Amino acid sequence: MGKFMLLCQISSLLLVLFSLSEVECSLSLSSSSLIPTPLCAPDDTSALIQFKNTVSITDKSLCDGTAHPKTNSWNESTNCCTWEGVTCDNATGRVIGLDLSCSMLVGSLPPDTRLFSLQGLKWLNLSYNNFNLSSIPFGFSKLVSLTHLDLSDSSLSGFVPSVISLPSKLISLDLSVYGLTFDSQSFGMLTANLLELENLFLDIVDMSGVDPTSFVNLSLSLKRLSLRFCNLQGEFPSEIFQLRNLEYLDLSFNSLTGHLPKSNWSSPLRLLHIPGNHFRGSIPASLGNLTKITSLDFSSNKFVGRIPDVFGNLNKLTALDFFDCSFSGLLPSSLFNLTQLTSLELSSNRLTGPIPTHLTGLQILKDLGLEDNLLTGGIPSWLFTLPSLETLYLSNNRLTGRIDQIQKPNSIRIVYLANNHIRGELPTSFFGLSELVKLDLSSNNLSGVIESAMLSKLENLQTLDLSSNNFSGVVELDVLSKLKNLTELDLSNNKLLSSSSNDSGANSTFQVLEALYFSSCNVEQFPDFLRSSKSLSSLDLSNNRIQGSVLRWEVQGWEQLTYLNLSHNLLTGFKQFSAKNLRILDLSSNLLQGSLPAPPPSLVEFLISKNKLSGEIPSSICNLEYLVVLDLSNNYLRGTIPTCLGNFSHLISIINLQRNSLSGEIPDFCVKESLTALALNDNRLEGLLPGSLVNCTSLRFLNVANNNLSDLFPHRLSVLPRLQVLILRSNGFYGRLDHSMLVSGFLSLQVIDISQNEFIGPLPTKFFPSLRAMKVVVSHPTIECGGAGTMCVPKCENCSPDQYKPIVKLNMKRLEMELDLELLSVGFTLIDFSNNHFNGRIPEVLAELCSLLVLNLSHNSLTGPLPPSLGSISALESLDFSWNKLGGRIPSELTKLTFLEVLNLSQNNFIGPIPAGNQFNTFDNDSYAGNLALCGFPLSKKCGNNEEPNPPPSTLGEEGSVMAFTWKPVMIGYGCGVVLGLSTGYIIFMTGRPRWFVGKVERFWQRNFTRWIRRTGIKTN
Repeated sequence: MGKFMLLCQISSLLLVLFSLSEVECSLSLSSSSLIPTPLCAPDDTSALIQFKNTVSITDKSLCDGTAHPKTNSWNESTNCCTWEGVTCDNATGRVIGLDLSCSMLVGSLPPDTRLFSLQGLKWLNLSYNNFNLSSIPFGFSKLVSLTHLDLSDSSLSGFVPSVISLPSKLISLDLSVYGLTFDSQSFGMLTANLLELENLFLDIVDMSGVDPTSFVNLSLSLKRLSLRFCNLQGEFPSEIFQLRNLEYLDLSFNSLTGHLPKSNWSSPLRLLHIPGNHFRGSIPASLGNLTKITSLDFSSNKFVGRIPDVFGNLNKLTALDFFDCSFSGLLPSSLFNLTQLTSLELSSNRLTGPIPTHLTGLQILKDLGLEDNLLTGGIPSWLFTLPSLETLYLSNNRLTGRIDQIQKPNSIRIVYLANNHIRGELPTSFFGLSELVKLDLSSNNLSGVIESAMLSKLENLQTLDLSSNNFSGVVELDVLSKLKNLTELDLSNNKLLSSSSNDSGANSTFQVLEALYFSSCNVEQFPDFLRSSKSLSSLDLSNNRIQGSVLRWEVQGWEQLTYLNLSHNLLTGFKQFSAKNLRILDLSSNLLQGSLPAPPPSLVEFLISKNKLSGEIPSSICNLEYLVVLDLSNNYLRGTIPTCLGNFSHLISIINLQRNSLSGEIPDFCVKESLTALALNDNRLEGLLPGSLVNCTSLRFLNVANNNLSDLFPHRLSVLPRLQVLILRSNGFYGRLDHSMLVSGFLSLQVIDISQNEFIGPLPTKFFPSLRAMKVVVSHPTIECGGAGTMCVPKCENCSPDQYKPIVKLNMKRLEMELDLELLSVGFTLIDFSNNHFNGRIPEVLAELCSLLVLNLSHNSLTGPLPPSLGSISALESLDFSWNKLGGRIPSELTKLTFLEVLNLSQNNFIGPIPAGNQFNTFDNDSYAGNLALCGFPLSKKCGNNEEPNPPPSTLGEEGSVMAFTWKPVMIGYGCGVVLGLSTGYIIFMTGRPRWFVGKVERFWQRNFTRWIRRTGIKTN
């Protein structure tokens, strides 16, 4: 917030400071009005004319309106001491100063330029010109009298020569030029030679080869040091912060580490900026000794601990930025007593506690940023009465209570209070904030009737977001249209809110409205004013009750749309309309019938899942050359997949055709390498997996479950470096895996489901150790959810395909849960080899998969004992070995699985006592059913002191038994016939947190499974 403006102000300050030093120098050296202008030395005149002739004048300049060609006034028939930009010594007539900054010069800076013959030159400013990427000439070493040199923004390039430091009298040096590089040798020479240096500006010079410790050798006279964007790396010496004359230090946006001085920190520092680095440690209390400081910027570093309450004596501080510093603790009270502060930024930390209810300072504060913290308590009324406050950012905290009446509304322009717990009605005085330009109160618990007449008083309003609250009433669009500057309006997810307008819409014209979001607002028809809103680019009417066909006359005025979301309505037809710029079209979850509508050719995302579309996928879909996301899932589409679909767009990233009636073979995919997710499951596809999939080097997600494919295991996919999810469930895949799987490969795989196929032989012992992603220990994944029953739809100001994310759907009988595929990045892992014909022992190497969460080997013919080493899979949360021929005792080592919430060892031949302790004390009889020789808790059969039951006969049931799996996707079995299934879910738009539906869990397994759900953070559907 305001960071760009602050950088601009700092740049301006640098120029002013440098100019002041030049002016001071020129005032002392140039002639006064009482002294006649000296006569310029002839050889100096010749040198300047020669320089003028080597450069040209351009009509372009980096200077903002101040640029003009100073050399146009140079004429060899006149005295050069009268030329613009030239200063002469009053006694000798020698040129001692040359200021050609912003002179619109273009050309090279040759090594033999006559400028270097100006032996009396003391200050030289060539900044903001274009020297065509020339290198810095070695001739600067001849200017032995030079005290001030400014080459900033002059389009030079190459290495800075060591001779730049030979003018040993230099007091000020500015080489801030993108394209220059300083090596350690040249910089070492600079620190050794320039013993009188006071000002050093090296912004955007590549200094990656310079050791930061070399800065300790800089002149003790140093007053100003600016090293912004220099690619510096390593430990920055804390001694620099304590230089006795240093007033200005800017280290912005490097990769420096280090600490602030822990003690004896007292210096004349006026500006200290270190944002965008990796400084660590705590802020020392000695910060309070910097009594002359005016600007502090520590943003985006890695500090820890509290912000010390030491600002009482920093009476000159005007700007403080501690954004994204990982600070915790309470807000320092002394900050709120400062009288000169104009900008206070503490956003994106972990600050807690309330905002002070009273304050004595901040009377000239303009910008206050406290968003993305953990602040609690109410909203102090002084926030809306501070006389100078213009911007207020308090979103994403835990603020509660009501907004009180405002006694004397101030001139605040921007208010962001989104994602808190603010409740109650908006006070009428709130609408007295007549200067408001942007207002965001979304995602709170605000209620009450929205008075359109009150909103219309905010006549300067440009963006208004009241979404996801409990507002009620009828929004009169005729009245609201009086807001002539309104460009964005969001009233979504207020279930008691509705809108109205007159029949013609003539009086409700939003001439500059660009974005309208009315999701979940009880809208039953398209608002009339849309037909005359010529500036509208984003429209969201999702989750409403609009029904019937979208008629051509209703979409008049939509020509400029780039984003249109009509999902979750009752639409039965959609006519194509003229939208040459439409990038995202979401028609999912409607009642659309007939063939697939022809989409505009400009589309980037086309989402039309969960409808009743039929017919074939037309080959014309391949004309969408900019398409990134295609979702036609959950329809009644039939026929073959067009052969062009696998290679029609060089941008295509996600193709979702699941849950249709598509048939035939899968065409070649990935002639282009952009594809990241391919969902073809739940169709009638047959044949082989195409070999071209090995070209999908960006592929993360592949689901072909529930088809009629017949092939060997696709071991060739092991070369895909990013493949995380592979689902082959319920097909006709066959053969042995111990030979076909490669020893190395599948390095990124986190979910593999090959259940309900025809695989045979022993489990692939050499395969499991290659699953490196299942060996990485990470924290348990957690999903945060939005409100129940709502679907999240983005505000599409800058919509990108990244907002469309694959969802893995977990099915347990009548329960469905959705798991954001992005959870793979925090360690969701699963192996499901169930319902095949595997035999032999469970391999010991499974124990190496220490981060595995879900393991299902049920419904096979596995024999032998359980390996005790399984107890070392410390992250395991669900384990299913049911319906095998396993025997022996249950290893006590399994009690070490302290995260285990679901266990199914039923229908095997286990004997002896059931281990006790930890999670094993929570499982019930269903976990062990069908093992007649087991005894101990929770079974009713007690174990004798020396009891050693004989192994019982096999109890493996038939497919039709009560324990049989009669549904398609199998992931884990638990209890009496309870299973989880894994399939691809609908891929939805999301802006922040995923939103899930909440459902009921069957009573008899609710206890254990719910505990597992709660720990993983998965929400139920």
